[in-house]
Amino acid sequence: MTNVKLAVIYYSSTGTNYQMAQWAEEAGKEAGAEVKLLRVAETAPMAAIEQNEGWKAHFEATKDIVPEAQLSDLEWADAIIFSVPTRFGAMPSQLKAFIDTTGGLWFQGKLANKAVSAMASASNAHGGHEATILSLYTTMMHWGAIIAAPGYTSDAIFAAGGNPYGTSVTQGQDGKMIENVEPAVKHQAKRTVAVAAALKNNL
Repeated sequence: MTNVKLAVIYYSSTGTNYQMAQWAEEAGKEAGAEVKLLRVAETAPMAAIEQNEGWKAHFEATKDIVPEAQLSDLEWADAIIFSVPTRFGAMPSQLKAFIDTTGGLWFQGKLANKAVSAMASASNAHGGHEATILSLYTTMMHWGAIIAAPGYTSDAIFAAGGNPYGTSVTQGQDGKMIENVEPAVKHQAKRTVAVAAALKNNL
């Protein structure tokens, strides 16, 4: 996996996807990749953030320690993993706003042939996990990227709920993850790095 550059890009309001992104970062490094852990910019007004104690606490805790994703990070990366909560079955507006700035890179062909994968969370078991991941993959197809879905390539996928499109987790009312998804996240990250390595060595 030498020389693979992995960008793990997440949006998290209360910390679930931040944790998933950290697991992906750890696994990417274990696989030998150079990894950047990045958050997309928060676009919600502070008035909204301050009405939710968990949201405010997570925002304050991470705003100065995790760099914001830049277009240069997408150009730098050979592999990209996204981790986001679902918003009515689609990606959150914060990530959409970032993706909507990628037109220049797309036009220049600089997003093609990158290995991409996605993960998601929702507050109930059928809250749009799969639709959210698929909405991200639609954009990746426009980029010409190579989707590195986990499929059923590990028993960890089944233990995490069996989502072949990407690891997904249910966040309980207490803010904690219901399923044990850490092994599935790490498998997905290592698989994404492996796909990126194969692409880089053969294209």
